[in-house]
Amino acid sequence: MKNSLFPLIILFTGYISSYAQNKAVLYDFQEIPQALMVNPGMNTFYNWYAGVPFISGIYAGGATSGLTVNDIFAADGLDINQKVRDRAVNALSKRDEVNGIFQVDILNGGFRGQKDPANFYSFGMYVEGYALNYWPKDLAILAFEGNADRLGQRFDLNDLNASGQFINVFHFGINRQIKNNLTLGARIKLYSGILDFNSTNNNGYFETIVGENNLLRNTLVSDMRLRTSGLDALIEANDNGGGIGSLLTKRGFFGGDPGLGFDLGVTYNLNKQTVITGSILDIGLLYHTSDVTNYTLEGAASVEGVEIILPEALNDPNADFWEDLVNEIEELIPFEENSKNYVTLRPIKFYSSIRYNFGKQGEPTEACDCDIQPDSGDRSLYYLNSLGGQLYVINRPRGPQFAVTAFYQRRFAKVLALKATYTVDKFTASNIGLGMSLQAGPVNLYIMGDNLLSYGNIADSNYASLQLGLNIISWERN
Repeated sequence: MKNSLFPLIILFTGYISSYAQNKAVLYDFQEIPQALMVNPGMNTFYNWYAGVPFISGIYAGGATSGLTVNDIFAADGLDINQKVRDRAVNALSKRDEVNGIFQVDILNGGFRGQKDPANFYSFGMYVEGYALNYWPKDLAILAFEGNADRLGQRFDLNDLNASGQFINVFHFGINRQIKNNLTLGARIKLYSGILDFNSTNNNGYFETIVGENNLLRNTLVSDMRLRTSGLDALIEANDNGGGIGSLLTKRGFFGGDPGLGFDLGVTYNLNKQTVITGSILDIGLLYHTSDVTNYTLEGAASVEGVEIILPEALNDPNADFWEDLVNEIEELIPFEENSKNYVTLRPIKFYSSIRYNFGKQGEPTEACDCDIQPDSGDRSLYYLNSLGGQLYVINRPRGPQFAVTAFYQRRFAKVLALKATYTVDKFTASNIGLGMSLQAGPVNLYIMGDNLLSYGNIADSNYASLQLGLNIISWERN
């Protein structure tokens, strides 16, 4: 059973739904407390907040480059095999990807320091799952077209690059207004890994050339590996007909793989109307020690097929030359398992922005019910409009990915705030997002989405995300 997991898992990752981790609409949306999760150094204007458990932050998204579901399965009268050949096998490169994420806040809250109101503390717990699969260009060609017309071509095994993770995160952050024009923030994260699989550092090739003793000579040079943690226990619990919930809970509450991470953030006010920000998230790692099973395929072999040696065949009519060939290949390139612990790094993310505020809607006074005094550098909530740009970078196995966003935010007193974004990245150049924060007394409701123009036909979209939540916020100082 275990020996069949290697190809099955790799096949599975190719069909995991997509992912979009750039929270462009949420970033620096100061009316929403969850924006602290993407910049722990964001300016805060509330005394305390409490997220409604399990619904204070729900996020899911998807992105796929180069190909959509509609490209293959649309009812356009074209042959599906031809569409696969033209739009996937021959059109995609090994840098094209499909990936997916979800994130749910279990708890989220924050409060301002009583002895030192310049400090704001936040804490909580959330679960997150993601998966990433790059298009295995050479292997897709080999599987779909074969190698009959590609003698001498080396099919690169490095094209196989897939990973996924399911973790529980406990976090605590501190946000401090150093000066009227400078706010710094930091967050510590304790990870508890529930599930992990990755096959990202593969090397080798497969090649077919003209043989000497037979028509063709096949050569396989392989250094491939799949590392997993928590997978066998999950499969066993499923096969036994239950216990998955208790297993996930146990591994999520420090019964799985331990890890440690940090977030850092800053907000600096160039003047009363111009603000720059920056943050770096998930500087951390997980140490996978529990329920670890790794699969390796290492070695090199060159074969020219089954060679039937006539004298031997005549002397032993029962000789199994095919089995001898298989045994020879397995000896040269053994498929093995081990339980060695391993380390994975979290995908580091970087945000930055510049914002210009204009259109005053009021002036703060000494008796204002917020943390900002009249000479404070950031008076964002006292302007009707904000206009600016954002940069997002995430570290990926095949190199960093970038996204550039332009945004406009409109405020209507303390009741309603709207933010519109336009983002360009590797997935789409027409991503229009919209977010809303509604304040009804102490109740804060927010909802936001990306690439809204694609919602009419999600199957034909390269990018989509949705986030929403519900908080209780106290804007008044005690």
